[in-house]
Amino acid sequence: MSEQDQQPQGALRRFLALPADSVPKTIFVAVAVCLVASMIVSAAAVALRPIQAVNALKDKQINILQVAGIYDPNTDVLEAFAAFEPQVLELASGEFTDQFVAAEFDDRAAAEDPATSVALADDPAGIVRQGQFVTVYILRDEAGAIDKVILPLHGYGLWSTLYGFIALEENGNDIFGLQFYEHAETPGLGAEVDNPRWKALWKGKKLADESGELQISVTKAAPAAGADYHVDALAGATLTSAGVHNLVNFWMGEAGYAPFLTNLKAGKI
Repeated sequence: MSEQDQQPQGALRRFLALPADSVPKTIFVAVAVCLVASMIVSAAAVALRPIQAVNALKDKQINILQVAGIYDPNTDVLEAFAAFEPQVLELASGEFTDQFVAAEFDDRAAAEDPATSVALADDPAGIVRQGQFVTVYILRDEAGAIDKVILPLHGYGLWSTLYGFIALEENGNDIFGLQFYEHAETPGLGAEVDNPRWKALWKGKKLADESGELQISVTKAAPAAGADYHVDALAGATLTSAGVHNLVNFWMGEAGYAPFLTNLKAGKI
């Protein structure tokens, strides 16, 4: 055996002969453990991704059921959710489109795609880009008439983008409920948007006055328009409350659902 062939074996023997607590062996073990752990975590993440997607969809459906007032924990979510009629809405026209399959349409991906979104110059909700197509959910009564419409909305609070739904009565003006299913606001302060008592304040409020002017507000003091258009701001969460005020007014305004709501009130939906 040549001297060149013996050198690697000699290096290995010297390494193995080192004490267990030597620096080289400690580094080797640490690197090996990190590599094995990273492979396990990566494999678990890939394996669990479909389950996570299913759970996220189920949570979203539960929130839609809750904001519409028909959630029953004893009823299968998929069975209950079948009562809704999902439709992809083109915001500019306020009309449904068959350009996309509602069950497969991804609102967030569409909002990031330049082909289906626009960059906002006037951006009170702090969303940067707005998708021009969104999935809305229609709930009909036994006679087939519209009972409620569930509209997705989102906007920036203090620390995060809040994603949620607003439920409107068939007249397109009376609010049945509002709730958020994803955010990272401060626990005990901005995160009180999840508090049932605060969410209950939205029921029965109105978006616009008789002239059609948008009046809904989330402030500490009731505006001149009156209590019908006012939800009390969260105590100690001024910026989160302002974020909710801004996102609701943005999405209910001309840049959002106003064309759709006009069509709804006119009986064109």
